[in-house]
Amino acid sequence: MTIARVTEISATSPDSFDDAVAKGVERAADTLRNVVSAWVKEQSVKVENGKVAHYQVNLMVTFLLED
Repeated sequence: MTIARVTEISATSPDSFDDAVAKGVERAADTLRNVVSAWVKEQSVKVENGKVAHYQVNLMVTFLLED
């Protein structure tokens, strides 16, 4: 039987939503063992002086628990 846990993280990038997702997943995998998936729960942008300053995603990261 496989048991998994889901945890929420937030990641940002000055370049794009895709880059924020990639950075978030990479960072989660550095800290958590057995990361198997992630899905984007929310997306937003920070605006400064009328321009996008950075992109932010909230990710739900799933990882398998060890026996």
